[in-house]
Amino acid sequence: MDTYKKPYIIAEIGCNHKGDIEIAKELIKVAKIFCNVDAIKFQKRNNIELLTEEQYNQPHPNPVNSYGDTYGAHREYLEFDLSQHKELKSYCKDIGITYSTSVWDLTSAKEIASLNPEFIKIPSACNNNIEMLEWLCHNYQGELHISTGMTTKDEIEDLVSFFKKNHRNKDLVLYNCTSGYPVPFEDVCLLDINLLIEKYKDDVKHIGFSGHHLGIAVDVAAYTLGANIIERHYTIDRTWKGTDHAASLEPMGLRKLSRDVNAVYKALQFKKQDVLPIEQEQRNKLKNQKI
Repeated sequence: MDTYKKPYIIAEIGCNHKGDIEIAKELIKVAKIFCNVDAIKFQKRNNIELLTEEQYNQPHPNPVNSYGDTYGAHREYLEFDLSQHKELKSYCKDIGITYSTSVWDLTSAKEIASLNPEFIKIPSACNNNIEMLEWLCHNYQGELHISTGMTTKDEIEDLVSFFKKNHRNKDLVLYNCTSGYPVPFEDVCLLDINLLIEKYKDDVKHIGFSGHHLGIAVDVAAYTLGANIIERHYTIDRTWKGTDHAASLEPMGLRKLSRDVNAVYKALQFKKQDVLPIEQEQRNKLKNQKI
């Protein structure tokens, strides 16, 4: 088996900051100092562009989680503008963690690309937005990470072909993903990681895993199967108001995930010799005992 790539752990803050930039900074700081992850990720949406007028003006489908009288007002409340994203990116740089953002529409893609982050994420819901993908391929030089939730195998094939046609497939990271919040274990479908690796490992830069399940055992398995980039939703308090908190990890859970995945990374190797130095003392002591 090939040597395993070093794991890269992304804490997706998304909109779990509740529209408060100070909470966003606290989430960044805790992710870096306590959770020991490699990157954090927010979301950027232009809600007028993304939603129809009817969608914008209708009530939130779950009013208890809403931050506004309409779904549009709710989404606007949770949105940071470009200057705030610039401030968050600068804060990330100051404390030594990578900043990134998911973009949901062309305007948001152009805005975030202007900040030149190391990578930009395209969520499952937008991986068929060819206009946005084409603009990013031609105007943004960083990695492009794309989730494959609610996406057919043929659509994934078309997506990879699109990136190959645009000579950007070596900057592409494909994530195994099931779009649900939270996802029951039987719907995580980890073995699809094998399919992505078998089909695309030579075409794309990395295969990742974006999980919306409970706990952290699945993430260790995903890494062991070959998904070296692991992304999980993350919050300070899973009881906070909002849709994503219940499917997120709190700091201790994210810290343990990072610890366990990195421990497995160190363990996934063959013995360098038949009897390791750590074993020699035990061999001398125990191996020749009379039975």
